[in-house]
Amino acid sequence: MKIGVISDTHGLLRTEAVEALLGVEHILHAGDVGDPAILDQLQQLAPLTAIRGNVDNSGACSQLPETELVELSGCSIYMLHDVHALDLDPVAAGIQVVVSGHSHKPSIEWNKGVFYFNPGSAGPKRFSLPISIGFLEIAGARIEPRLKALV
Repeated sequence: MKIGVISDTHGLLRTEAVEALLGVEHILHAGDVGDPAILDQLQQLAPLTAIRGNVDNSGACSQLPETELVELSGCSIYMLHDVHALDLDPVAAGIQVVVSGHSHKPSIEWNKGVFYFNPGSAGPKRFSLPISIGFLEIAGARIEPRLKALV
């Protein structure tokens, strides 16, 4: 199963992000959506699970959950916007992947059998950080995270 992971769009869904997400089987948006129209556009590409971030404090995006636990292709994925707000033990909870955003800094870390995955920011450029999204390829017990720079 190929999952697209996007975060921190801040009201901007780039054409490059849409093109990169074509063909994924599910999309995870890790918060700071900024405009509910982005969710509509992503849902046209694949089933979508989205959470709110700190900029999603009014309107339709404020109604998104703060965290989400999804099971995709036998893989348990916990989503929250800011990984520093993680208030559970993923290992004890049986979670294989923690997806977050917020920092705008793409990263893949492996800690105690859990992937911590931040796709970076797909929205407006901030600082010297790249514009990026991510992918999770799940095949049986194998999980392969990958980052993709967009511009």
